[in-house]
Parts: sequence; structure tokens; C-alpha cells
Amino acid sequence: MAFLRSVNPLDTGPILHAGQVYLRTPQMSDFHEWVELRALSREFLTPWEPTWPRDDLTKGSFRRRLRRYVKDIREDLAYPFFIFDSDNGNIVGGLTLSNVRRGVAQSCSLGYWIGAPYARCGHMTAAARAVTPYVFRTLQLHRIEAACLPSNDASVGLLKKCRFRQEGYAHRYLRINGQWQDHLLFGLNEDD
Repeated sequence: MAFLRSVNPLDTGPILHAGQVYLRTPQMSDFHEWVELRALSREFLTPWEPTWPRDDLTKGSFRRRLRRYVKDIREDLAYPFFIFDSDNGNIVGGLTLSNVRRGVAQSCSLGYWIGAPYARCGHMTAAARAVTPYVFRTLQLHRIEAACLPSNDASVGLLKKCRFRQEGYAHRYLRINGQWQDHLLFGLNEDD
């Protein structure tokens, strides 16, 4: 528990508001609601995500996840968020800005998941739109990249709706659901 007391408020990141959702950095108090939503959504998420570790839904695993998040934020490597419904405060999904690259690249990667009960309700579109100004104005990055399976129509639609351009195709790009799978590559530049 000493770890949790040592978290500086600056490590928890901002709260981003976007109409029907708000985003904030995950906290230990989110564990029970997060694990319930992830367990309920497991079958829905499995085709689109890396294979879950055996202990993924345990408190110990969640605590390790939070430690990594704090370290990543402090080192300007990644910025994780949980997405909450503005009306009732329920967790509806998650979004991470990862692989932050400074120097000549000034870019990051966008990853996300939505709980099964909240799919195709507009929550993720609102969340993705909320982080865009955060990336460009606050983090002062120039580019956001994203990738999704060609068969993930919902994700392709989300990225296009959020003004991402399809830029390429990566053969056996990421290990999803236990297999190396091809991905469509998308990008959004600050001046797009």
C-alpha cells in the first residue's frame, strides 16, 4: 500500500471532459468496476486484443498495471485513461496513448477498448476526440498513429470518423488473440 500513498497528484494526469464521457488516469478504486466490465466483456474483446495473462483480472495484476502507468506517465512514455460515462460515472472502456516518441518524430500510438454493453454507443468516438487536443496542445506532439485488424469494422469506422487517414497495411504486425495478425495503419497529424 505504500506505493499508492506515494503517488503524486501530478502522476494521475488530467481529467478530460467530452460531452457524454470523461477520461482520467486509472486508480486503485477503479479495480472492482474495471474487473467486472472486463470479465463481462471478455468474449467480446478476445478477437481484438492480445491474449490476457492468467492473472489479468486479479488485484495484484491491477496494482502492477497501475505502477507501470505511473512510471510511464513520469517518464513521458504513455498516458493511460479509463473512460467514464458522464451521466452515471460508470467505466465504459479504456484508451492509452503509448509509445510516445519525442525528437524528430513527436508522435504516439492510440490504443483503446470498449466494454461490450457500451459498444457502438458513441462513447469511444467522444473519447478519441477528447484526447486529440490533449495530444496536440498539451503533450505538444505532431502525430497520432493507430492500427486495427482489417476485419474490425467498428474500429475502422471510429478512426475514419475521428479524421484518421488509412496510410498502410502491416503484414503480421501485432500478436492479437494469440496469433500474429495483419493490421491497417492509420495516422492523424496535428495539421490534418
